[in-house]
Amino acid sequence: MSSLFLDRDGVINQRIVDNYVTRVEDFVILDGVLEAFAIFAGKFDRIFMVTNQQGIGKGLMSAADLEAIHNFLLDKVKSVGGRIDRIYFCPELKEKHSFLRKPSIGMAIQARRDFPEVRLKDSVMVGDMRSDMLFGRRAGMRTVLVGDEKDVARSDHHLVDLYYPDLLAYAKTL
Repeated sequence: MSSLFLDRDGVINQRIVDNYVTRVEDFVILDGVLEAFAIFAGKFDRIFMVTNQQGIGKGLMSAADLEAIHNFLLDKVKSVGGRIDRIYFCPELKEKHSFLRKPSIGMAIQARRDFPEVRLKDSVMVGDMRSDMLFGRRAGMRTVLVGDEKDVARSDHHLVDLYYPDLLAYAKTL
């Protein structure tokens, strides 16, 4: 079964550099993202969002704050005929070395456990950072880098199967 795994910050919404999206008011969906979700809904059997959210672990936001942000996103995606089948997140601090935190593959394992029909080798991981590409590669997925190609060092290009400037550019190739 073909599944799509998507990072959040920098892929779906504007990343706040050196800070965290902690409120719905700060969650700015990137241009073309909703159109991309409408395309993805017809191309992938399952769509997942996988996101590190250590702002919770730092006490900058609560799980309820994150849920409000994600419910806002889900409503927007649904309004254009798109979908996200499940959102997985890791609230732990980087220093805790949680198996759920990307680049570890815990969230991919959760998705496969929750949806036994998911085949990771037939799945795609889309992200904007090295940790996203490592996550995808370690889980056996194809990897798609979106955004600024400089975010993955030249020496790490072996982690990237495809590159696009944004999510919609990728969606339009499907």
